[in-house]
Amino acid sequence: MRMHLQGRGARHGRAVRLAVALMAGCCATLPSTVAAKSFDYATWDSYLGGAESAQYSSLNQITTANVKDLKVAWTFETGPGSAPAFGPLVANGTMYVTARDSFVIALDPATGKEKWRTEVKGRLGSRGMNYWQSKDGKDKRLIFLSGGFLRQMNADTGEFIKGFGMAAGEGIDIRTGLSGDISKMRPLQTNNPGRLYGDLIIMSLPAGAYDYASSPADIHAYNILTGKLAWVFHVKPEKGEANYDSWPGKDRDRMGGVHNWSESTVDDQAGVIYIPTGTARYDFYGGNRPGDNLYANSILALDAKTGKRLWHFQTVHHDLWDFDIPLAPKLMTITKDGKDIPVVVQATKQGFVFVLDRKTGVPIWPVEERPVPKSDVPGEKASPTQPFPTWPEPFTRQGKITEADINPFIPEADKAKIRALLKTARNEGLFTPPSLQGTFSLPGHNGGANWGMSAIDPVNHRFYVVDRVLPTLDTLVPDKRPEAIANMPNGGGDVTPYQSPVNFNLQSNGFGLMGPPWSSITAYDMDTGKKLWNVPNGEVKPLADLGIKDTGSHIGRGNPVVTAGGLFFNATSSDRKFRARDSATGKTLWEADLPAASEGIPAVYEVNGRQFIVIPVGGDGLWAPRLPLPKAGANQYIAFALPEGSAPPSTPALAPELSPAKAKAKGK
Repeated sequence: MRMHLQGRGARHGRAVRLAVALMAGCCATLPSTVAAKSFDYATWDSYLGGAESAQYSSLNQITTANVKDLKVAWTFETGPGSAPAFGPLVANGTMYVTARDSFVIALDPATGKEKWRTEVKGRLGSRGMNYWQSKDGKDKRLIFLSGGFLRQMNADTGEFIKGFGMAAGEGIDIRTGLSGDISKMRPLQTNNPGRLYGDLIIMSLPAGAYDYASSPADIHAYNILTGKLAWVFHVKPEKGEANYDSWPGKDRDRMGGVHNWSESTVDDQAGVIYIPTGTARYDFYGGNRPGDNLYANSILALDAKTGKRLWHFQTVHHDLWDFDIPLAPKLMTITKDGKDIPVVVQATKQGFVFVLDRKTGVPIWPVEERPVPKSDVPGEKASPTQPFPTWPEPFTRQGKITEADINPFIPEADKAKIRALLKTARNEGLFTPPSLQGTFSLPGHNGGANWGMSAIDPVNHRFYVVDRVLPTLDTLVPDKRPEAIANMPNGGGDVTPYQSPVNFNLQSNGFGLMGPPWSSITAYDMDTGKKLWNVPNGEVKPLADLGIKDTGSHIGRGNPVVTAGGLFFNATSSDRKFRARDSATGKTLWEADLPAASEGIPAVYEVNGRQFIVIPVGGDGLWAPRLPLPKAGANQYIAFALPEGSAPPSTPALAPELSPAKAKAKGK
């Protein structure tokens, strides 16, 4: 058993090479000292609340004592089309939302009354956008991606900004900066809104295709004022760059993926952006890409000004399970052995929590390289080991599936099919490679944690994560089409293309194969790494109506926020509820019925001394149409608040002059 010191990209035998690399000082530290700092937790002017991605608000007008009085303050309907998942921004005395995949709308955040709306070209990114203003406060802009182009809009009027790109409203083609003829690539659209750092917008490009041949999803930084490309980071190292040899040499220009499709985090003071990356293409067979495939499945720490790599940590070597990292890294300062340590906390699809020193990327608690099952597919060279955190404990179910795990709420005929499948499929635990006969993967690539599903309490040093249990059956099917063989980079011999039909094991009545809880919330004390509490996350309305409670929501995507009032808020789709829990215990203190599902991140803000919480509502939720749920109501945003004048304004719980350790003591 080997100890994983740091993900530096060595192949097998990496523990020794990593130790040598660390001793040689190959990895830079942060460009400036990571000092104890209280981020601006009082505003909500960016995706996930702020560039630090905390999903935490220091507002405390709404407390554990008065949350029972929370009522609907206003609603705003967005019209037909896709259900909203956009996280509202509140800045410039305005709330910004989107509607129908093509409109940017400005609202009065106190009343929900519309100020203006602007139609944009191409589909809008569905989860967020960026607000920027000049130092003198006179120039205020919204920056977003639509139709593969970065566009800017006057935040006061909704008019497009001239000069950013070719013409007003045209914007910047984010393919600019990629090698090769970009006209042969389709426009690169993503729901990741990017992050601002000073006068730069840092965009993570999506992979150009889902198949074997794919463009690399490089990271680009553009100057907000001029539109010029400031720097590029190659997620698949080019010749002369570190870790170039973690990919094969042949046809490497046709290999790609490694996209940060989800979220990223900026430490403004240190000048660092932390970017979690995805899987190399193809997601389930990598015989043509032997090696660890850096920087896939990694946490990247980059100098936000220059794009220089400071350190990286790989959470999966040579991914064959689509175990990309979909959550933004969380930044906090923990107290361990009497010392304040700035850390990055990263939850994963596998159900792990990696806790790394923010300055070096070295794990706070040991990470072991453990042997994992071998591949039996021709040509596949699976990694013999994978990194396992020794602490904290996983937050979701992992490992083998047994007959005892079969869902009691599915028909007997479905149960019989699963029992038969358990006898033929590979089922050897986490990291069992996909196979020709089929391999169970638990929690699966849409299980564990996903975008927006974690939050922190930086005062009390707590980390919260929502999970889903949805095992997949990963079955490889040979693709013998001549065009498929020709399209596969570095193929030949026994390395031939395979496809893997997505199989989430949904049964005839819409439920998954595993029994409840289908979703849970786990809270950790990050000073010790111990779990504070774990509770089922919601219910399923048809079962709850029969008195069957605490099953967890079925495959929901309602994301959490935590407040200084001692509250944990999140919504669940299969029971259409919005809840507030005591963040210290997990006990439900308040809940509201919703007219439809809510999938997205609430916004927490204050206007004229009144604290609001706004959530996107609409549709049935992920895969829920197969469940017997009532017809969904209108797509809308719903704002909740205490009755006017019933509570004093918030008093920020995390004062800027306090160190995290002192703030923690004050918070307790």
